[in-house]
Amino acid sequence: MIYVLYALCAIVCVFVLLLLVAVLRTLVSRMKKKKTPRYVPVGDREREDEYAKKLSEMIKIDTVSTSGIDKPERIYEFHALLEKLFPLVHKNLEKTDINGNLLFKWKGKKSDRPVVLMGHQDVVPVEGVWKHEPFSGDIDDSLVWGRGSADTKCTVMAFFQAVEELLSQGYVPEQDVYLSSSCTEEWAGPGCPSLVDYLKKRGVKPFLVCDEGGGIIENPLSGVNGDFAVMGIIEKGMCGVKFTAKSTGGHASAPTKNTPIARLARFVNDVEKKSPFKRELIPEVRSFFNTISEYSSFPLALVFGNLWLFGGLLTKLMPLISAQGAAMLGTSICFTMQSGSDAFNVIPAEASVTANIRFGKNQGREESLKIITDLAAKYGLETEVLLANDVMPSPDMNGEAFKLVKSVIKQTFPTIVSVPYVMTGGTDARFYQEICDTCVRFAPVLYGPAQMKGMHGIDECLSVSCLPGAVDFYKNVIKALGE
Repeated sequence: MIYVLYALCAIVCVFVLLLLVAVLRTLVSRMKKKKTPRYVPVGDREREDEYAKKLSEMIKIDTVSTSGIDKPERIYEFHALLEKLFPLVHKNLEKTDINGNLLFKWKGKKSDRPVVLMGHQDVVPVEGVWKHEPFSGDIDDSLVWGRGSADTKCTVMAFFQAVEELLSQGYVPEQDVYLSSSCTEEWAGPGCPSLVDYLKKRGVKPFLVCDEGGGIIENPLSGVNGDFAVMGIIEKGMCGVKFTAKSTGGHASAPTKNTPIARLARFVNDVEKKSPFKRELIPEVRSFFNTISEYSSFPLALVFGNLWLFGGLLTKLMPLISAQGAAMLGTSICFTMQSGSDAFNVIPAEASVTANIRFGKNQGREESLKIITDLAAKYGLETEVLLANDVMPSPDMNGEAFKLVKSVIKQTFPTIVSVPYVMTGGTDARFYQEICDTCVRFAPVLYGPAQMKGMHGIDECLSVSCLPGAVDFYKNVIKALGE
């Protein structure tokens, strides 16, 4: 017994010593704490007004896109507006239109390291009551209001405007520049794949693809203060999975045990209470937390800055801190649809629930689907995979193309800090990864709480003050190709 006590005392002493080391490291780091990074717009009212008006006109055209609903007249109305707003782009660049999906080629002095700038034309459907009509394009309180203002007609406006201005100055890019814009991004449709296939057949292998996904995020986690250039480098895979429970049915007046809905309910409840998937701190996520630790409250700085000690604790506590942060740690599952009997007094012969699964890098599509399929089988459920794409690999963070984006961010937004990020949503950039090794997901606009809430929600809006910086970012990317 005495030896057990000695062992416990030794373990406690070692832990206290390690904790003391972590606290001292954090205190030393905070003594030389850096200034809170804040986005400072360039403050050019004339440019803000010009760009806001162009974005407003783009918002006014309803380009809602959903699977199975085709409204080409709206897309081509939008194309006509683009030609009106950016005449030099349409006059000087080679335009390719594939079923409403656009690709513009700006011929450079060389073609061996082309760059692709991306943003999509389509927007998600509108629900609820808005302060400003969703397709009004109202400019009020220094904000542009409407569906697509933040996601992502703002970036489409910005890179078209960047090229328009460079053309007006007679600038010729060092490398070919492509402007890519699909009209089916919001439902992962065939638009972007058709553009990628077009480039692939012509042997085009982009040096860099820059799409939406990350952005300049205000206070990315509770307790973390500042504006950060969040660069999406890994895009989680995604699938829809249907779980079905069957029985012989019957009348609800004489219920049997283990009915389909009861089995589904137990399955859903157990998965919600304890996820079957592992949460892990992959290197890219460690880099994210290590970077933001310097700008966090002391408790978070202690944990984020000492993952060698608190990594395991963080993986357990992150769901309580941030759902977005927790989603970066591994595969996630969310139940989204259900069906059963058509009558309230009939036991269903078949009932089902459908889930959205996002694959983490630590457990990809194959492993994650096996885990959930085996678990569902224990409840007598059949599993059907409706669609699936695997997690996308990250670019070389020490590679030339990635460093170019980081340097341009620093050049354009010198007062903010860049951090890598695991994309939990989906983008068109994943299709470009077939032909490009460095796809960076970063929209050069400020996303505060209102913008994060409004995307795919109600009252979507964007600050006009960040529009000049967005245009400058794309200009600087193009110019950096010649440096």
